[in-house]
Amino acid sequence: MKVFREELPKLVTGMQDLQYDGRLKQLNLMRLERRRVRSGLIETFKIINGVYDINGDVFFQLDKGGRRGHDQKLSKKRFIFNISKYSFGNTVIDNWRSLSAECVHCKN
Repeated sequence: MKVFREELPKLVTGMQDLQYDGRLKQLNLMRLERRRVRSGLIETFKIINGVYDINGDVFFQLDKGGRRGHDQKLSKKRFIFNISKYSFGNTVIDNWRSLSAECVHCKN
């Protein structure tokens, strides 16, 4: 998959000599890691705000600590096994906590 991701932009005329980051900049694309974080935050927003018919408690636990920031802070669940530590619900929480209140409460 990595080879495909890095080689495909080379097929665009004039991109053969550019490095990976240069090709992404020319095509106005984000790195894969950033796209994954962004899509995880979008899906989290949709789950918490009820866009999907999914119980958010399956993935997330609201932080009841009353700390600074927005009122939809999520807390990490504690797990014994690594497979659960790296699940969707736990991987997106740090990025979700860093969002501003305006971003978390936006309508669109």
